[in-house]
Order: sequence, then structure tokens, then C-alpha cells
Amino acid sequence: MSHVKNESKGVVGMNLKDISTSVPKKDHSGKVSGQLAYISDVKVENMVYGVLYRSPIAFGKILSIQLPNLPEGYEAVGAEDIPGPNYVKIIKEDQPIFANEWVNYIGEPILMLVGKDLDILYCLLDEIKGEFEEHQAIYTLDDAIQQISTPGVNMASYELGESLEVISAIEQKAYKIVEEEYDTGYQEHVYLEPQGMLAIFKEEEIEVQGSMQCLYYIKNALISALACGNDEVRVVQSPTGGGFGGKEEFPSMMACHVAVAARAVKKSVLLVFDRSEDMVVTTKRHPAKLKYRTALDMKGNILSLCVDIYLDGGANLGLSSVVLQRALINSAGVYKIPHFHAKGFCLKTNTVPNGAFRGFGAPQSFAGIESHIGHLSKLANIDPLEYKQRYLVQQGDPTITKGQFRDPILMKEMIQDLLNKTHYKQKIEEFRRFNQQNQRYKKGIGTSLFLHGCGFTGSGERDHIKATVKLVKSTDGKVSLKISNSDMGQGIYTTLCKIVAKELNIPYEEVLYPSPDTKEVPDSGPTVASRTTMIVGKLLERAAKKLKDQWQAGVEQEVVEHYVHREMIPWDEKTFTGDAYPAYSWGVNFVEVEVDTLTGNVRLEKVYGNYEVGKVIDNRIMKGQIDGGLAQGLAYGYLEKMTSKQGKIQQKSISDYGPPTSLDVVPIESKVFDNPYADGPYGAKGAGELTLIGGAPAVQAAIEDALQTSFQQIPITPEVIIESLYVKEGEEG
Repeated sequence: MSHVKNESKGVVGMNLKDISTSVPKKDHSGKVSGQLAYISDVKVENMVYGVLYRSPIAFGKILSIQLPNLPEGYEAVGAEDIPGPNYVKIIKEDQPIFANEWVNYIGEPILMLVGKDLDILYCLLDEIKGEFEEHQAIYTLDDAIQQISTPGVNMASYELGESLEVISAIEQKAYKIVEEEYDTGYQEHVYLEPQGMLAIFKEEEIEVQGSMQCLYYIKNALISALACGNDEVRVVQSPTGGGFGGKEEFPSMMACHVAVAARAVKKSVLLVFDRSEDMVVTTKRHPAKLKYRTALDMKGNILSLCVDIYLDGGANLGLSSVVLQRALINSAGVYKIPHFHAKGFCLKTNTVPNGAFRGFGAPQSFAGIESHIGHLSKLANIDPLEYKQRYLVQQGDPTITKGQFRDPILMKEMIQDLLNKTHYKQKIEEFRRFNQQNQRYKKGIGTSLFLHGCGFTGSGERDHIKATVKLVKSTDGKVSLKISNSDMGQGIYTTLCKIVAKELNIPYEEVLYPSPDTKEVPDSGPTVASRTTMIVGKLLERAAKKLKDQWQAGVEQEVVEHYVHREMIPWDEKTFTGDAYPAYSWGVNFVEVEVDTLTGNVRLEKVYGNYEVGKVIDNRIMKGQIDGGLAQGLAYGYLEKMTSKQGKIQQKSISDYGPPTSLDVVPIESKVFDNPYADGPYGAKGAGELTLIGGAPAVQAAIEDALQTSFQQIPITPEVIIESLYVKEGEEG
């Protein structure tokens, strides 16, 4: 093999027998040293700053906007400066770049002021006088549900499962019908780096750099807004300090703002949010209401289950229809329900638009279904985990969309491992004795079982994404990955380079991953949906095999590979049937808590997680995904509370919002089960979203176990706990 380099130079090559062995991250030194330049650090020639004038009302008509006298070099940019149509190209044409007639939420951008000094810009912003004709707004999801038949309120809806006639016939013969409502709140991404975009003005092209997940989403939005050709727009990812979905669709609007402004004033324009602006106007996880109607027999066995899901979409559809699809597909959890029906609605409110967030609709569904199944187990007087296991799906079972679970499912082994590790049955008895002896402090243990589909829903990869990757070998034998996927801290600079290095049998250091740039890379799809390692990684593995077979020393070479769809049950978007995903990843969480009944505070004591993600590409990176994802999921369940009042987000700082600190998170005992997936690179599947999903339902179940009560919502904050204790005392008194 003439192309194999001296292996003492690198950590990869023949010495790396197992792909899972950890290696130094590609971006480690830049981040640890603090030398990595993020978008707010960038300064270019002839650059000005931008600030946005936003709607002060939730819903109404713009009557007039009066600008102050602008100093020389300061200009206003608005809808009249947009060369193309005035909407952000996503799915539906309902999100203006700059509002110019109606405003639909507090904070909606109306115009941008640009100039050299930010302090002056903020002073000018305060002097703008807007006159509005205010109309009646829809402020809450409950209000929207009441007005669901009003034109425009229901932005998207889907239905799946058996007919309601079949369900109704089963319900008529049931021993008992149990109905529950479950509510989930907002969740804020709290990425370390706020949103930021820079448009670099050139006569022949506009180059947009920024903190982003999806380069080609942004490029397509810019081509539409600027009404320009493909070669007149260039998008380059800057180092990105966290995304979690918050930098999926939202940066497209910011990119349009700076690009339109740069074209209008013929200068480069930088727009960076401070934390308070970022928290008030960017997308959140959708608040949801889930309604369950379950028919039971005399022994508490489930005969049928109906779910209605309502998502608060905010003022614009954005990606909410796809989030709703995910929520519906996950609405039965990991369970094979004898007769199942689900319907979902995405409703419009005059609040900040909601959008992509790690888990993409699944966390809401799993929080609800795990809670509901847990409550049913109490009615049947059966341990929740024992009750759940009766309904676990198995290999070969149909999915609720009439697809199939084709691959081995290791859930029973994963559960048994944690039963042994936690001494679950003894722990329940131990906690029961503790709680009887302690008036103030109560201990509890809770569990959650969950899965996550890998890749885009249905035939999205084949019909919409059509991913392409490229490998380029230089004359000195180094190989560069030419793909549009973004590393935002999750580690794909490292994992994807490892896949290529191992397949080519060359040192890891000899594989390069330049910052994605649409002038240099094909569209390999967005960095979302737990698809990057499994889908893009597999394409890179195949491309590397081709390159290995064709390798010529001292010659520049290029290999291109295109996505090929796995043969499955065809997906029908209209009937919502078929294989929703090519593969699923699986997880089990156990959580132990202590609750202070005087203050309502919850203290985590132990957290366990077992996962099956095919084959791990890097052990250290996977551990980071587990610890970070679980911290985020647990916080969603009991810590993080964001509210909207009269259409305005109330939490404007991280301290107001309350994400977990190091004092809130305990060491997480985790284990990953090996179950290689044939169509993934070296057997890998998706992992990034899975690790968040089980946290909230497990911590809720633990709190319920401690207090011997039930909750119908998350987050379960101290206020919620104290209120429930008062209610319980009243009932017992």
C-alpha cells in the first residue's frame, strides 16, 4: 500500500483497531487556548454594524414609522430594499424578512439601522417613532385551541393510526376510560454563543459568514431574497458555539437582514445579538398540550389509546410542521399499543416563532406518553417499569405509521442492566422506609424508555435532501472533506475525519475538514435530525473506499458520492404511512432524587443512562453527548422555566431562565450497547438528539415517586411541587 504514511506520525491507521477509540478533537487546541475567532471577533474592511427596530406590539397594522435625523454614514434598511420577495425561504411564505404592513409578534423585525458605532445606533433606535393599529392577538396555546376553526389559526395538521370508528367500538366495551391532559413549556437553547451574521459586500457577490447549522438553507434563502444567481451568493460557516437546533432555521432570517443591508449600503454589515435580545426574539422549543384517552380492561391492560397533540407554533410556521410530524411519529413512545390513533395540530399564536430544538418534537411526546403510561401503571397497582415492559416493541413489530422495526432491539437487556446496577427493587423499599421516617425530605426513583428516529422523516433524504459529498486528495497525500455539515461542538470535525482516515488507512492528522463554504462544498444536507454521522458519514465511508481503490501517489484526486435510499416500505406524506426512518436509536434512563417538601427544591442524587446507537465512532465524544444531552433533558423536566406574558418573553437573561449549573448536575453513570447498523459507517447510527429525550420523563417519574402524587406538566418547579403538596394535604385532610 504505497499511500500508507508513517503511522508513528498519527493516531489513526492500522494502529486504530477499533473506531470507537478516542482521539484528540480537531478543534481542541483552538477552543481550549481561546484563540478560535467566532463571528463577533471578526472585523473586515468597510464594515458597519446593524441593529434591528422591532415591533412593540403582538398583532396589528403598521401605520407609520418616523426615523430620527440620521448622522452621515448611518442608514435605514427595510422591506423596500429587498430585491426579491419579502419572505424568508423555509417551507411556507409567511415569514417576512422585514415587516412592512402587518406585525405578528412582539420583536418582529421592521427595519435595520446600520452605522459604524453601536452606541450611536442604539441611541437612534430609541428615537424611532412607530404608529400602529393594534388588533386582538392570540397569546396562548389554550386561546389558539379555542379558536382552532378560525381561518389561519391551524397552520398544519396530520393524523395517523387506526380509524376513530374502530377505537370507538373498543371504548364502548372497555371497563374504564382514562383521560389526561399534559402540558410542556418553552425551552431555550442557551447556546454559549448568541446568534451572529456578517455579510461581506463585494460587487460580484455577497459572502455571508456566521454561526450556523445549515449552509444551504441560508444560501437558498439569500438567492430568493436577493433575486440573484447561484454564483452571486456564498455562505461560509464560522466557528459555532453551540446550536441545539437554534441555529437551524433562524440564521436564514438574520442572513437575509445583513445581505439585504450590505447590498443596499454597499458595505459589509455585522449583526450580533446580545444575550437578552437573543433570548427574547429567537425560536424556542414549542410549548405543547397532549390529550390522552385510553381504554382499559378490568385488569388495567390497555385496549386502545388516542392522542391529540397541540403545538404552539408562534407567529410563523417555520419548521413547525416537521416538528409536529416528529411529535406524532413518537406519540406512542416505545410501545406497541393494541389500537392506536393520533392527531396533531400546529397552531398560530402572536408570540415569538418556535422552531427546531434538539429532539425536534420527540421530547414533548415522550414526556407525555411516559407520564401517561406511568399513571396507568399506578391505576393497575403495578410497578411502572414492569407495566411499561409489557408493551415494549420488538424486532419485526409494525410502527404506528405501518412501517417496521427491522433491526435488533436491545431494550430488555438495557433495562435489565440498570435494574441490576441500581438494585432497583431494593432501592424502592429503601426509599419507602426513608420517606416514612422523614417528614421533610422524600426520595424517589423514576425511569424512562425512549427511542429516536435517525435521519429525515420518511423519504426526505431521497426526495428533498439528496445529499452529495466530496473527498479531495492533494499531491502530498492529505485528504480534505468537502461537505456542508457544521461542527457546533458535537464533534463531527473529529468523527467524520476518523471515518475517512480509518477507511483510507492513513493517519488521522492527514485528513482535513476545512470550514464549510458553499463555494467549495456540495450540499450534503443540513446538520440536523441525527443524520450527520449516519447518513453523511456513510457517504464519506463509501467515497473513501472509492478513493482507496483509485489512489495514485503524488496526484491530486477527487471523489464524489451521492445518497442512495435504503429499500423500505414507501413513505406516503398524505396518509402518513410507511417507514418513517431507516433506523432507530434507543435509550433507558433511571433517575434518583431527593425532594425538600418545605421549599419544593429537587436534588438529583444519581442519574443512569443506557443507550444503543449502533457503533460509537468516538467514546469521549459520545460521553459528551450523553452528559450534555441528559443535563439538558433533565433541566427541561424540573429546572428551566420560560414564560410569555401578553406575547412577550419574560426571561431576558440566563440567570432569569435558570439552566443547570455544575451544582445541579451529578456524575452520570452511562453505558453504550454495541449493535452495529449495516447502513451506517462502521455500524453507527444517530446519537445527538437521543440523549436529551429521556431526561424530563425520568425526573418527573422520580419526583412523583418521592411525593406519591401525579403531575400533568413539565417543568415541575418548586412552585408546582409546593402547590401540589397543598392540594394533597387538602384532599387528605
